[in-house]
Amino acid sequence: MTGGNNKSHDGRNSDRAYDIVLFGATGFVGVLTAEHLARHAPEGVRWAVAGRDPAKLKALRERLAAIDPACAELPLVHADVADPASLREMAADARVIASTVGPYLTYGQELVAACAEAGTDYVDLTGEPEFVDLMYVRHDARARETGARLVHSCGFDSVPHDLGAYFTVKQLPEGVPLRVDGFVRVGAQFSGGTFASALGQFARGRQMLAAAKERKQHEPRLVGRTAYAPVGAPRYAGEVGAWALPLPTIDPQVVQRSARAIDRYGPDFRYRHYAAVKSLPVALGGPIGLAGLLTVAQLSPVRRWLSDRLKPGDGPSEARRAASWFSVRFVGEGGGKRVFTEVSGGDPGYDETARMLGESALCLALDELPETAGQVTPAVAMGDALIERLRATGLSFRVASVR
Repeated sequence: MTGGNNKSHDGRNSDRAYDIVLFGATGFVGVLTAEHLARHAPEGVRWAVAGRDPAKLKALRERLAAIDPACAELPLVHADVADPASLREMAADARVIASTVGPYLTYGQELVAACAEAGTDYVDLTGEPEFVDLMYVRHDARARETGARLVHSCGFDSVPHDLGAYFTVKQLPEGVPLRVDGFVRVGAQFSGGTFASALGQFARGRQMLAAAKERKQHEPRLVGRTAYAPVGAPRYAGEVGAWALPLPTIDPQVVQRSARAIDRYGPDFRYRHYAAVKSLPVALGGPIGLAGLLTVAQLSPVRRWLSDRLKPGDGPSEARRAASWFSVRFVGEGGGKRVFTEVSGGDPGYDETARMLGESALCLALDELPETAGQVTPAVAMGDALIERLRATGLSFRVASVR
């Protein structure tokens, strides 16, 4: 599994020591991602685990060897966000880097820079709009020059939503205006990393808006087509039998960027993103709770206290994760056709996120993909190939009905 020749599937960076390096491998989601790779990486894929603590990396290797004895020889790479030279060396040795080290605005910027410079493909789990916008402004142009594909948000933020909208669009007629709404239901504990990122973003509203404005100044204009993701109003959505609350996440932004880049989304595309809530009291209380969290996140002592309740790198038990689930229902319309689709799976914040990140790294390393470079979305970079990978390992993409 860790052997094989050094010729890549598509010839890109075939002289690199590793096909995939998993950075942050000893954190909670990092361990789950490493276990996924141990189970699913094909024989001959040269992968390694990376982090700053050699003892933890060795302990992880022993754990992985219990899954696949070949992992007893798994390479260990020392890299530390506090040592940019180590990140540059890691990027130069890899064809693909998968990073679980967040919050990314705090810990991720030097690694993206290193990958863009080295022409190394990069995937992460970020749901932080400010980080994604800053990385676009600072590194998209260089990544296009070197051929690096910088693919953010390759976990629950935003693979089910981005690929789900893409999957839905492909069930609809071509060349006509399309409307897609996504409705998210989750039965699981929030990820510590997601919670930390959300708190950080809530406290940085001004900086987040400034980063978005700067990005717009650098993005090319979309000519001859429109693609937008407005914030929908709270409503009862009879099409899914639930109250629909607009979700203030990065997901609709990612879907919109995919629609801007791919002509198949049609001449006029709109996407709206909601939480689907069955209970009216919960629907009424949700916006109030969010407003309260936005307010207290401005106070650094309260923010620190909240962060201590659920830290990045912590996570629920295996039994708790086994009982968790998610479902995203999509309603797509266009050209006189209406389609209902669904993406669903198990624990979204940990188990499925690890699956999504691991398969994204394998997809970039091994599959025939569209020619692209720079900062791109999961649908643009991997599209159909990643959907098939996720389906093959247990995630569900299905057409529920067509009318």
